[in-house]
Amino acid sequence: MKRISADMIPEHFWQIRFDQNHDSNTPTLPSISESPNCQNFAYALLKHFGFEIFPFRSSNLWEDSSETYVVSDDLRPLDLLLFNRTQNPWGAHVALHLGEDHAIHLSKKQSEPVIWPLAQFLELAEYQTFIGAKRLRKIGVCP
Repeated sequence: MKRISADMIPEHFWQIRFDQNHDSNTPTLPSISESPNCQNFAYALLKHFGFEIFPFRSSNLWEDSSETYVVSDDLRPLDLLLFNRTQNPWGAHVALHLGEDHAIHLSKKQSEPVIWPLAQFLELAEYQTFIGAKRLRKIGVCP
């Protein structure tokens, strides 16, 4: 898949709103219907495109090596992108790469899903550090 365009994302995803009462300190990730946040939004989109992933919190996603692996370059559509204020993956923001230097995400600040060029993430203090990208092993072969 070369690129995922906005029209390939079903309308119901565009209606999802970030749960302003979401507790980022909960040890487990609630479902997207219970408490929409960046992680379960990205995971629900992966599921829409035919891929399942355990509902990892961001630091657990970064540490995982059974379902995902780190991608250092050559980002592809459906790669999970982690951003934070620092290199610490705890509480990192998760976006889904769409291809051609763009990603979709759901954030507390924007409240609704948006597609941004990757450079736009780095302009905000809360996303100023790109921690890295993770690819599902089922999508791409680990080098």
